[in-house]
Amino acid sequence: MENRIAELRKKRRISQAELAEAVEVTRQTIISLENGRYNASLLLAHKLARYFGCTIEDIFLFEEDASC
Repeated sequence: MENRIAELRKKRRISQAELAEAVEVTRQTIISLENGRYNASLLLAHKLARYFGCTIEDIFLFEEDASC
């Protein structure tokens, strides 16, 4: 799943370590998220959205393969 975490973090001019501290994860988790090697839990997605002041959908880019 693609995301805009690196883009949003750079716009705020904060380091990966600063973001990690703000959302209570390790810097390695932020690195893995930014590189697409890890998908955020729902709780972490909410924390990131709250931190950046946007919706989860604004951060995480979903490709819709099937309809409900």
